[in-house]
Amino acid sequence: MTHYLATLGSAIFVAAILGATTVSAHEVRPAYLELTEVSAGRVEVLWKQPILPSADPDLALRLPLEPRFGERCTEVSRALPELAASVLLERWVMTCGETGLQGASVEIIGLPRTLTDVLLRVRWLDSPATDHLLRPEAPRVALSDEASTGLGIPAYLRLGVEHLLFGFDHILFVVGLMFFVSRPRQLVQVVTAFTIAHSITLALSTLGVLTLSQRPVEAVIALSILFLAVELARGSGTNPSPMRRWPWSIAFGFGLLHGFGFAGALSEIGLPVDARAMALFLFNVGVEIGQLLVVGVLLALLWMVRTSRVEPPAFATQIPVYVMGAVSAYWFIDRVIAIL
Repeated sequence: MTHYLATLGSAIFVAAILGATTVSAHEVRPAYLELTEVSAGRVEVLWKQPILPSADPDLALRLPLEPRFGERCTEVSRALPELAASVLLERWVMTCGETGLQGASVEIIGLPRTLTDVLLRVRWLDSPATDHLLRPEAPRVALSDEASTGLGIPAYLRLGVEHLLFGFDHILFVVGLMFFVSRPRQLVQVVTAFTIAHSITLALSTLGVLTLSQRPVEAVIALSILFLAVELARGSGTNPSPMRRWPWSIAFGFGLLHGFGFAGALSEIGLPVDARAMALFLFNVGVEIGQLLVVGVLLALLWMVRTSRVEPPAFATQIPVYVMGAVSAYWFIDRVIAIL
C-alpha cells in the first residue's frame, strides 16, 4: 500500500511546490469586520485582515480588500493601522445618519479577486448582535437587526474545510503520515490519533488555557513535515524505528502542534469572545471533513492504480520523499526568516 501511495503522492507534492511559490507557504485566512453602534448614528469600525508576514514589517503583504458602506456613512476619524503577528488591524469612527446601520449596505471591494472570506459582526445599539459571511461570490450585504444572514453552522464548517484544503502544510503532513500506513487498521489509528490531538489543543486555545505565537508554530509545523521526510528517506531496514512501528504516536504528538495552527486561523483574526468557542468547534469539524476528503481522494487513487494493474518503477517511491523534504525545508527557512 505504501508503495502505491508514495507514487501517487509525488504528483501532490509537485503541485505543492508550485503552490508554495504563490502562497509563500502561508494559508489564506478569513478577514474580520466588526461594526458597533455606540450612539444614534455613530458607529465604531474594527477591521482585521490577514497578511503574509515578512521579516521586514514594511514588506508585509496585505490583501487588496477595502470595506465600503455606501453614501449614508461618512468617516469622521481614523486611528493609525497596527501590525500584529499576521493581522493588519484598523479602527475608525463613522456617522450613518439617524437610522444608523439599519438598512445600510456593506461591500468588500476586491473580495471577488481573492480566496478568502470576511466574517462580519454587527453590534446593534438596541438589538442583539447579528453575524454575516461575505464571500468572493457574494461580497455585499444589506444590514438588518432582525436576523443574521449567511452565517451559521454551514459557514463555519466550510471555513474549516477550506482551511485544510488550502493549507498545503497540513495536507502534506496528513499525506506524509499515510506513507507509513500499510494496513487499514493503521490508517484508522493514525487518523484518529491526529484528530484527537489537534482537537485537544483547539479546545485549550479556545478556552485560553494555553496559547502559542503563530509564527513559531508555523515554523515547527514545517519542521514536522521535514521530520517525516527524513524518516521516510531512511527506510525501514531490518530494525524499524518507533515511527514505523507506531505511526499513530507521531501523529498524536505533532497533531497537538497542528491544533494550535488550526486555531490560529480564526483566533488571530479576532472572533468575538461570545462566539469563539462555537466557531472554533464548528471550524474543527470542518477541518475533519477536509482531512477525510484528502484521505478519501488518496484511497480512491490507490484503488484506481491497483485496478489498472500498472506497476510504477522502483525509483518512483523515492520521488515524493525528496520533494516532501525540499518543500518542507523551504517552508521552514521561510518561516524562520519571518520570525527573525
